[in-house]
Amino acid sequence: MIGDGQLPAEDQGVPVLAPPAEVSANLARLAGTVARLRGEVDHAHAVADGRALIELAKGVLMERLRCTPSDAAKQLESLAGRSGLTSLEFAAEIVGEAAEDRISEVAQEFLARAEGEDSVAVRLRTAESGVLAAGDTQRVAESILEHALRPLGATAVAVWLAGPDGSLTLAGSAGFSAEEAARWRYVPPGVATPARSALIERDTVWQPTLAGAGLPSIGQHTLAEGGRVAVPTGTGGRIIGVVEMCWPQPLPAEPGRLRRQLEALAELCAHTLDTWDGVVAPVAADGSGDFLGELVDFVDGLHDPAVLLSPCLDGGRLSDFRIHHANVRFADPGGRPRSRIVGTRLLETYPLAAEESGLLDKIHRVYATGEPFRADNMAVTTLVDQVPLTVLTDISVTRFAGNVLMILRIQDDAAKLAVLLQHAQRLGRIGGFEENVVTGAITWNTELFALYGLPLNATPLSLHELAAHAHPDDAQAIGRFLRAVLHHKRPSSTAFRLQRSDGVARHIRVVAEPVADGRGELVAVRGAYQDVSSQHWTEVALAATRDRLAETEQHAMERNRLALQLQHAIMPPAKGPIDMPGLRAAVRYRPAEKEHLVGGDWYDAVALPTGEVLLCVGDVAGHGIDAATGMVSLRNALRGLAATGAGPAQLLTWLNLVAYHLTDHVTATAVAAVYDPAHRKLRWARAGHLPPIVRHRNGEATTLPLIRGSLLGAVQDVVYQEEELQLAEGDILLIYTDGLIERRDRPVQESVSRLVTLVDGHDGGLENQLDRLLTYSTADTDDDTCVVGIEVTTAFPASS
Repeated sequence: MIGDGQLPAEDQGVPVLAPPAEVSANLARLAGTVARLRGEVDHAHAVADGRALIELAKGVLMERLRCTPSDAAKQLESLAGRSGLTSLEFAAEIVGEAAEDRISEVAQEFLARAEGEDSVAVRLRTAESGVLAAGDTQRVAESILEHALRPLGATAVAVWLAGPDGSLTLAGSAGFSAEEAARWRYVPPGVATPARSALIERDTVWQPTLAGAGLPSIGQHTLAEGGRVAVPTGTGGRIIGVVEMCWPQPLPAEPGRLRRQLEALAELCAHTLDTWDGVVAPVAADGSGDFLGELVDFVDGLHDPAVLLSPCLDGGRLSDFRIHHANVRFADPGGRPRSRIVGTRLLETYPLAAEESGLLDKIHRVYATGEPFRADNMAVTTLVDQVPLTVLTDISVTRFAGNVLMILRIQDDAAKLAVLLQHAQRLGRIGGFEENVVTGAITWNTELFALYGLPLNATPLSLHELAAHAHPDDAQAIGRFLRAVLHHKRPSSTAFRLQRSDGVARHIRVVAEPVADGRGELVAVRGAYQDVSSQHWTEVALAATRDRLAETEQHAMERNRLALQLQHAIMPPAKGPIDMPGLRAAVRYRPAEKEHLVGGDWYDAVALPTGEVLLCVGDVAGHGIDAATGMVSLRNALRGLAATGAGPAQLLTWLNLVAYHLTDHVTATAVAAVYDPAHRKLRWARAGHLPPIVRHRNGEATTLPLIRGSLLGAVQDVVYQEEELQLAEGDILLIYTDGLIERRDRPVQESVSRLVTLVDGHDGGLENQLDRLLTYSTADTDDDTCVVGIEVTTAFPASS
């Protein structure tokens, strides 16, 4: 109730002081953010450089005060705070004075220097410290009037508590009658008074005379000709209330130094207003207490997308807000995930919020006054890859216990689709345009400016100017495109090389369609440009890769064909059995099914000058031309070495040296045997190869023992073991390569056992035996297969 419940019709004025220009204030906030970030970087460097100095000062205190490291740290922080210096500055003084043992004197000197400061604000706080400790707003008002305002000529003071709805409650007063204070104990929201003007403008309202301002207030009848000063008071940018001070005579138009003294007085009331008569103090800005956690739970429970903002105080002044939390329904207009924006400052994440829409200023006002703000269809601009992106949103901003809750909802599905389209155009590097051929008006979206390398305030280019910005070789293609769209009035597209003013060349594809009126006359052209540079260079790279692959495939086919010809030239398929002194030999060779798997399997049967017969089977590791040439080298080398008359073990020893020294990293397995027809004796040795199988004439088949011998070419010095076997007429010896039995799904020994069973169950002749082995082979590695069979015949008489 105000006065007698009635307000004069003429008491509907407006605030006297106009607010500062919003643009300059917002630019100042942005500049402050940049300065703060730079200061944080400098401070981080300074802290890193000064950490050693602080630790040294703590060591000096530990020695002088005989205390623990934690107590030394507390002493250093306490002394630095009392002296008005930072810990680093105080540590420097301690270390500087440590040599003269004057730590105590230095600390006292700092304290004396701080206590000797003389300012109006310090003296006022000292005079009123006892009243502030009592927490009584009424006593604060009386004490301020008695000790501070009366010497300045004031006769009355009113302390107003600001409500979250913009209302004002009289928390304390002095110099007014009890009846006057009772009538003005509550001012509803929306009523224009000097105190409300200070609350809304967040600044001191200076009225030389109350009558001239046309605003009603407490004591308006008794002090109508006097001056008024209303000063908002609070902490950290949050206005808790207003202190209204009254003079019986008019005030000077220019406040001068008096304004600073009165603002210092108003600060004294912030503490008592914060806890006045049952009013709960807001949660601290640092989020202390359990209430902030409950507020986060409340935000998570909302069906609307919402963020919780906490104030950032730099030097006790509100500079920005930190995004403390965002619920799962919140969608960043820039498309960033929540994890990237939570914990950041508002101006850092949305730097354009200070200018484009004034959103930051509105958030500051809500936080300061407690009055909620709501707006529909509000444009919010953010930066996406350094390109401004603007969306229409419905916004609601409310203060909650020292924090700010902001609900930001993209307006409708059409707006959401527009945002998705903008992101799709940005990711696909697609720029849209529309050109009115009648008026000449051209509209580009932001991505098209980026494609052309032009600033957003540049003049869009017409389609007729397209050839001037393209490579000269593309002029004909662009001409056909323009004739199709502008003359023949049909959709068309073309690709060209854009030459930008910054020297960058891009490959662009443009698509356009004509827009005609009811009479068929062309009125506009609309379309899109797309940067296809990446696709172009990818196609060029793929074409080059295909050419190299084709060349490589042709080269590989030639090598495989050469390897196959070499293999057939050295080991032509045997057409029938080979009769030699005292034995019959038969060979079955099955090459790999695929030409690129041509291997190095070989066999040989040579009559030696001594009357003996050399038998061998080998398998060179690998496939292709290298394996084939390695096979030729080893086969021919073994033939030449056998002419010396040496035994199988010695032959393999020499052949190992050939593989190790004289070939290009060839490794191979082999079985070498020397058969004496006169005595039907077989001497044999193996180099990492599977042992032969012997089938006696009684039908029993067994494998020869696995004697010692490593593969050829692996190491330089190898000792091979040699065994001797007595054969009888009708016995069959089988020597084979692993291509006959090797399988991926079973061990080799199991495959060998199955081969022995297959040989043991056959009672036919030699050639039929070899054919049966190839027919029933279960190998699945598609490797070369070689099988050599020797059947002992009538003994050849020994030479005399």
